[in-house]
Amino acid sequence: MEYNTTRNHLIIREYGRHIQKMVEYLLTLEDREKRQKNAYALIELMGFLNPHLKNVEDFRHKLWDHLFLISDFKLDVDSPYPIPTRETLKARPEKLPYPKRYPKYNHLGKNIEIVIDKALQEEDSEKRQGFANAIAYYMKLTYSNWHKELVHDDNIQTELAAITQGELEFNNRPFVKHRTDNRGDRDDYGTAGKYRKNFGPRNNNRNNQGRDQRDNRNNRNNKFKKRY
Repeated sequence: MEYNTTRNHLIIREYGRHIQKMVEYLLTLEDREKRQKNAYALIELMGFLNPHLKNVEDFRHKLWDHLFLISDFKLDVDSPYPIPTRETLKARPEKLPYPKRYPKYNHLGKNIEIVIDKALQEEDSEKRQGFANAIAYYMKLTYSNWHKELVHDDNIQTELAAITQGELEFNNRPFVKHRTDNRGDRDDYGTAGKYRKNFGPRNNNRNNQGRDQRDNRNNRNNKFKKRY
């Protein structure tokens, strides 16, 4: 009995052992014309056994490449497509250049510098002011994400003026609620006691309503008694 451990390695498992044996038989044929004819027949059989390749662009080109790959690039036949080699198969792709932009302000990133440059080139005063307000909000948001306390608007304005040489100045107070915000009665933003709490006591009316629904269901169940 022949075991798989004693057989040679399957190069492409999707085609199975029989296709590989047929390719090995092609290598033993000395008549080139007969070998060429059998190669075309084997290509048709490979396409019949793998119909999903028909949805691939140039699927016949792929079948010929697989044929040469299974033969370990030793098959000497004429192909309607460029014959692949071992070097082209194992060729490493070119290394992609990594974008190195080196932001001046690492805590803000490179994208904010692009927005600032676009804001400085804007001639419309209303759009320019909108850019300044959006930039200030983004700066305050990034500071809140990376620090444990909330930064004041004066610090944002000072840093924005330093970046833009005093050409941009926001006129609204960007509201960013920090994850550790414990302001209490502070009125730094004019919203003391007005922001919504995430956690609080449940609504008593909702509890009472749920209790009433359970009582009604119990009363309906008590109306129907079992008969013995």
